[in-house]
Amino acid sequence: MADQPPILLIDAPSLYFRAYFGVPESAARTDDGQPVNAVRGFLDMLAHLVRTRRPDRMVCALDHDWRPAWRVELLPSYKAHRVAPEGGEEVPDTLSPQVPVILDVLAAIGITATGATGYEADDVLGTLSVTQPGPVEVVSGDRDLFQLIDDARRVRLLYVGRGVAKLDDCDDAAVRARYGVPADRYADFAALRGDPSDGLPGVPGVGEKTAARLIDRYGGLPGILAALDDPGSGFAPGLRAKLDGARDYLAVAPKVVRVATDVPLPTLVTTLPTAPADPDRLLELAQRWNLAGSCRRLVDALAAQP
Repeated sequence: MADQPPILLIDAPSLYFRAYFGVPESAARTDDGQPVNAVRGFLDMLAHLVRTRRPDRMVCALDHDWRPAWRVELLPSYKAHRVAPEGGEEVPDTLSPQVPVILDVLAAIGITATGATGYEADDVLGTLSVTQPGPVEVVSGDRDLFQLIDDARRVRLLYVGRGVAKLDDCDDAAVRARYGVPADRYADFAALRGDPSDGLPGVPGVGEKTAARLIDRYGGLPGILAALDDPGSGFAPGLRAKLDGARDYLAVAPKVVRVATDVPLPTLVTTLPTAPADPDRLLELAQRWNLAGSCRRLVDALAAQP
């Protein structure tokens, strides 16, 4: 049914990083000067999403492993440029302390947040997108999640590239219009094109247009690689040489880019509360972290749900 309320699957790291850089620290501090800009921005994003998307369920996905060993083993360059000198992910010093506050507030309100050892938030979102009843709306600024779109299962991506107030509500047609490939071939497309933000080198000399053209012609990477072995497949000599030289990379890159859909997750409470699960705790957090306005906006949005 078109009017059935969706479940919102929130890419929490994507949104709180965006909130951190979108809300000045000077505009959101505690009485003793600690920044809470990421917390305030994140909560306001959730309130906006609840008001405008009118979901009846929500789960916030977390990075329990932002750079899983199994992906690094396949492609050592994966996110290597984002590793801090002391190890771990390079995160702004004033953002890291705010993440536990976000989790505390979510728990007090009664919104489920979950992750899984050895997996990224993307993988949690991928698994929930195929296991939760639709309609499903995945909220993220990560382009890799275009691959989760599935019109048949009513899975959409609400892409926050321009912020939650200007969401790009994407179905398969939107991916085709944007990149020239269907959503279920986006991982192959990204592997060919590369993505510097994730340390994916791509095939040298193959950009978006060439990657889309190859996928359109051969159906995806398996067809492209099979065609390389066929002298009559019609590759221009230069392009054949580029792809042939990248065979080792192309053998592993799609596995790195492809979001896992089989993450072991516990049974989750997905229903959105209409009132805080622990109002006393929420009041304490709101006062301690100077979050009264943001907490009130989110609670009011939840209370207004039909």
